[in-house]
Amino acid sequence: MELLNSLFTWLMKKRIHQIELFMKYPHDVQDEWFQSLIKTAEATEWGKKYDYNSILTPDTYRERVPIQEYDDIKSYVDRMIQGEQNLIWPTDIKWFAKSSGTTSDRSKFIPVSMEALEDCHYQGGKDMLSIYCHNKPESKMFTGKSVVIGGSSQINNFNPDSYNGDLSSILIRNLPFWAEFKRTPNLEVTLNPNFEEKIEQIAQITIKENVTSLAGVPTWNIVMAKRILEITGKSNLLEVWPNLEFYSHGGVSFKPYRDQFKKLIPSDNMYYLENYNASEGYFGIQDREDAEDLLLMLDYGIYYEFLPMEYIDQEHPPTLRLDQVELGKNYALIISTNAGLWRYKIGDTIKFTNLSPYRFQISGRTKQFINTFGEEVIVDNAEQALQVACKATSAIIKDYTAGPVYFRDKQVGTHEWIIEFETQPSNFQDFCQKLDDTLREINSDYDAKRYKNMALTPPIIHNAPEKTFYNWLKSRNKLGGQNKVPRLSNDRTYLEPLIKQAHLQRKT
Repeated sequence: MELLNSLFTWLMKKRIHQIELFMKYPHDVQDEWFQSLIKTAEATEWGKKYDYNSILTPDTYRERVPIQEYDDIKSYVDRMIQGEQNLIWPTDIKWFAKSSGTTSDRSKFIPVSMEALEDCHYQGGKDMLSIYCHNKPESKMFTGKSVVIGGSSQINNFNPDSYNGDLSSILIRNLPFWAEFKRTPNLEVTLNPNFEEKIEQIAQITIKENVTSLAGVPTWNIVMAKRILEITGKSNLLEVWPNLEFYSHGGVSFKPYRDQFKKLIPSDNMYYLENYNASEGYFGIQDREDAEDLLLMLDYGIYYEFLPMEYIDQEHPPTLRLDQVELGKNYALIISTNAGLWRYKIGDTIKFTNLSPYRFQISGRTKQFINTFGEEVIVDNAEQALQVACKATSAIIKDYTAGPVYFRDKQVGTHEWIIEFETQPSNFQDFCQKLDDTLREINSDYDAKRYKNMALTPPIIHNAPEKTFYNWLKSRNKLGGQNKVPRLSNDRTYLEPLIKQAHLQRKT
């Protein structure tokens, strides 16, 4: 054990030095990866189609290769699932991360190469640990085990040699021995496709372990934590795991969950670190304690471009290189990767908070916003307003979603919210007023539409019964993994059924 811990320490110190290098020479690192990716894929079907052999500069690349979304590459993915290879990447691709991004019925199957596993996703995991241990050298995390709630993974129906599942399950299935040695519970439990059964098994097993760290989506970690407290009769997780010191989270904004975790883990020494690891790649790590931004990871086999949001609807929108971005502007993230995603728009938007080194915040989704009336409310606006309203009324939010109420006859529009609270606001009307007021303060477009209720009236806000979101996800077989309800939507696709679910629970 001591030898293993010493090896970890040595490797992490070495990696911190490498991270400092790419922070110092970010543009050189990105240029090298651009050249490497283009050269590696030039003999693939995709590379021949766009004549990668003659692409020498990022400018030529942008001019020749159009921006891609999933529909644009789906035919290639379908062929790879059937067993064809060397289509978009030269090495065999047998893993496909099943992702909806939201709770829609349609699934996406994102190709995951071995290079992406090793040089991107696993490197990101190792870097996260390196940064944590560098920031907290007195850590004793490696004396215990980590609990990770994975998704499910199964052999697909097209080809027995290719597999699909949540990204978390793919990562867990392929973990190196040293990582598996530090994880609990066993593989069979972690990958149990029955989410409720899995939570029960994880709770029963891990209460007997020396757990020092947690990882995963906040929503499902809270579900697990509450079940553990029910079983043990304890009041918080430190009474179950006294050596718990670290939680690495991602997948959704942590702001609505922060106060819940403070109740579950009442310790000033608990360290929270955010990571940005999507099915398409590992992009960022929070490298400073209590910071609200992430370090852009530049040497994971990903070449980045940034699409200003004002051009998002253009047929051939211009993109920017890393050295061209500005502080505080919203950009759609465009990536080219060592899994064969080329100029791929993943659907997330970011804004840079620092340019040396490059740090950023996830500001929302390109398709997750409310702009029915020209108000352009993005997730970042919603999170800020909710945080202010919660602080003013001592509330804690568990889940929420919002959408528009369209113009009807002589009535103007509005926004409608459904919010499930972990702790109810001291005054619900004050909460609603503060939410609206804050949105007006931080979003001038929203404020203009709210002026004298000319285009938007005050929002309609529903106080949802406990487990409304959970039960709705369960009814759609969407528990666990990366499934989540969109925070904002430009239609009522998610809002309507959630309101019905809330009414149904009130009746029962």
